[in-house]
Amino acid sequence: MNPPLLKREFTSFDVAAVVRELKNSILNSRVSNIYQLNSKKLLFKLRTGDGNIYRLIMEAGRRLHLTTYAMEKPSTPPSFCMALRKYLRNAFLTSIEQYEFERIVIFRFKGKRGLFNLVLELFGDGNVLLVEEKGEILQALIYKRMRDRNILRGEIFRFPPSSGKNPFEVSLEGFREDLREFGNVEVVRGLARFLSIGGLYAEEILLRASLDKTKPCSTLSLEEIDKLFEHLQDLLRQVKDGKLEPCIVVDDNGIFLDAIPIKLKRYQNFKFKPYPRFNEALDEFFVRTEVLEKTRSIAGAKVEELKQEANRLRRIIEAQNKALIEAKAVAERYRKIGDAIYAHAGDLQLLLNRFIEGKKSGREWKHIVSEVLNEKKMGINPSIFFDFFDDRRLKISVCVDGLRFGLNLRKKLFDIAGRFYERSKRAKQKMEGAKNALEATKRQLEEIETKIRENEALIRVKPEETVEEIAKRKIKPKKWFEKFRWFISSDGFLVVAGKDAVSNEVLIKKYTEPNDIVFHADLVGAPFVVVKTKGKKPSKQCLQEAGEFAAAFSRGWREGFASVDVYWVKPEQLSKGGISGEYVPKGAFLVRGRRNWMRGTPLKIAIGVKETNGKIEFINGPVGAVESKTRACIILVPGQQRGKRLFKHVLKVLAAKMSKEVREKIEKMSLEKIREYIPYGKGRILEK
Repeated sequence: MNPPLLKREFTSFDVAAVVRELKNSILNSRVSNIYQLNSKKLLFKLRTGDGNIYRLIMEAGRRLHLTTYAMEKPSTPPSFCMALRKYLRNAFLTSIEQYEFERIVIFRFKGKRGLFNLVLELFGDGNVLLVEEKGEILQALIYKRMRDRNILRGEIFRFPPSSGKNPFEVSLEGFREDLREFGNVEVVRGLARFLSIGGLYAEEILLRASLDKTKPCSTLSLEEIDKLFEHLQDLLRQVKDGKLEPCIVVDDNGIFLDAIPIKLKRYQNFKFKPYPRFNEALDEFFVRTEVLEKTRSIAGAKVEELKQEANRLRRIIEAQNKALIEAKAVAERYRKIGDAIYAHAGDLQLLLNRFIEGKKSGREWKHIVSEVLNEKKMGINPSIFFDFFDDRRLKISVCVDGLRFGLNLRKKLFDIAGRFYERSKRAKQKMEGAKNALEATKRQLEEIETKIRENEALIRVKPEETVEEIAKRKIKPKKWFEKFRWFISSDGFLVVAGKDAVSNEVLIKKYTEPNDIVFHADLVGAPFVVVKTKGKKPSKQCLQEAGEFAAAFSRGWREGFASVDVYWVKPEQLSKGGISGEYVPKGAFLVRGRRNWMRGTPLKIAIGVKETNGKIEFINGPVGAVESKTRACIILVPGQQRGKRLFKHVLKVLAAKMSKEVREKIEKMSLEKIREYIPYGKGRILEK
């Protein structure tokens, strides 16, 4: 079986399944912000009433789903994004609907500026349109004029012509009549044209009905048509009733092929990777395939660039090899000439003297040359070495032992030999330089070829090999207590503290249970600190640590106190109702009954470093709790050092306590990592 094409767009069934899940998760959520990631991709940050944050990604013409991955956002939002923020930020999402089982989704928002529809089109090139309550187009991702409708600002929005009938509204009788009307058209094409289900699900219905997809519609029996209708209804029922089987289709090489809401028979020869929700399957599918495609695209472009550089280096190596051979030949030739001059010095000197003395006696150069040539014909030494004479440069050209070279009448013979040896030496030096240059170029080529192999490997990389990069982008969902200050006591109890009046109020009203213990410093405006007991009895050490936490983040730290009084009570002792007319501000509660005092609780806090699988993590809390969980920590007490100066000092001291590898990681970490751990952003490190 040939592998199917990688999923590129949504089907109507995908839209129906996603919309059903979105209704159960983000309906009535508020729009916190909107980001436009590229020309077609939008990211909505939504907050539900229970404080959960969802990130909804919609890409015109391609996809719609919730995501748990961080997306790179542009520093300057495009104009379309700014327009969406203007109308939809802080609005509530009141409705999500699929239009007529088409690949169109309508989001309805209600906010201070009124009622708006955001229409996402997932077919073709796609589009995103903002439509006001009366139906006028306010904004569109893409403006265009078309035969059947116009997408222009101020015009009434119209849906595109239907791609087929809504299968939910087709009766058995209508199905029989309409399908046969397609005559000689193949049944797979007839189904796709007749209904808004697309080719994928048209083929699936035929597979389940065991019918040949190329069979003409006019030849279908009544029984066959009824069987097709039955399987169509089975698929629709699964989506309508929410009986989904979300999964990713994976081939034998680990390549993600499709993300589907229902297991399809056409994929029976492939592996299925199940997910609890279709949104999760889509999120994983698109994130991984995008990373894979991006990696391959970058690697492919890099390979071409590297190959061009490799070819350039090969040409250089070829030229350097040629130059090296030539330099070697020149050095050898000059050496041999020097040796030849010494070997035949007597004869060569006689030849030189013949010319020098002949000239002194007043003879013409041509007469001397003529005599020497005659002697050469007769084989008389030293004339046999003579080749020709240059009377302008006064140079005798000779051929000795197969080597041709010149002897200047103005120079001494051994000086001439010395000059040839010098030339040989310089040629050897040049040869050494050429060798070094050649070796350097070869090393460069080896490095380039290694990079080519590495990038070619990236082109063939499998999805599971990109897990590490993808995992870095995964947004870790915050647990409820991470919205507050918190620590784990040395004996394992969760201790949570408010950050301000609002979080104090929420902590006590929403997250404090009857068996918990509530701490408070005896100062106005101090945070409430809650020990989550889960019905167990905390140790004396745990109570001491909770008391220190309450003291450290009280106003006493800001004022520079060495200690403060802290007390603890049971949750039922806290009340918002006071004496008639008494005002209890937000974040404050009245305390009734006996208080359990912890007098003179010292103000100190610890920050430690924990390393897990190479990941550095800071831990904050009372000294005992931090020391029990970290390899290195520092203790802070009230002091006047503040801000970045203090934060840098803390990082430096912590780094000094760790190994070199960990130290370098700590020194590069952002100061914001520890800012929230230091009460009022001021203090001093307690030197042990």
